[in-house]
Amino acid sequence: MEAMEPLQRARCGARWGQISQSSQSSQHSHSSHSANMDPAHSTQPKSELHRVVERNITALLQSNREAEQKRTREQRIADRITRFTGSLVFVYFHLILYGAWIFVNLGWIAGPKFDPTFVILAMEASVEAIFLSTFILITQNRMSQLAERRAELDLQISLLAEHEITRLLTLVAQMAERMQVETARDPDLAGLQEEVQPTEILKEIEKSRPEGER
Repeated sequence: MEAMEPLQRARCGARWGQISQSSQSSQHSHSSHSANMDPAHSTQPKSELHRVVERNITALLQSNREAEQKRTREQRIADRITRFTGSLVFVYFHLILYGAWIFVNLGWIAGPKFDPTFVILAMEASVEAIFLSTFILITQNRMSQLAERRAELDLQISLLAEHEITRLLTLVAQMAERMQVETARDPDLAGLQEEVQPTEILKEIEKSRPEGER
């Protein structure tokens, strides 16, 4: 019996080593599998839609930068003044300035009354309003020109998309007719396959408007 004890201990030690080794290998495989499943380690290629979106965003940003660079010096000055007049700093500045002006000339604050009838204040406010409205109109005119260009671009893209869809409908209808599909005989398909004429649509819109809006 005493001679069997060292042999049993050796067998138990070998089995324990195998169990420990298998446990470590399973943990290693699990960690490697988790690393492979981690999105940060995944190197999936970008989809075609993602590349198209990036291309469109880059083109739009480039167009905006070119429009900003084409501004004249007068337009840049008008934009800065318009941006300043539309801020709270402009409001706080006038509250302090006009409040001090009024309090001094009313005698609420010690100081010389340089405008007791507030005629100078009214004239200054009128002149300031004239110049500020002019700068704002300059900025609005430039923004309206940019908006018109973008509207023309949207119209051209819409017309191109309509033309492509019409061509696709024509091809699909011909394929369906050759395959003898029942939907190919749909009477609405004939109207959908016709090219849209923008001038005719504009005439119909003008006709549908009330008399006073034409």
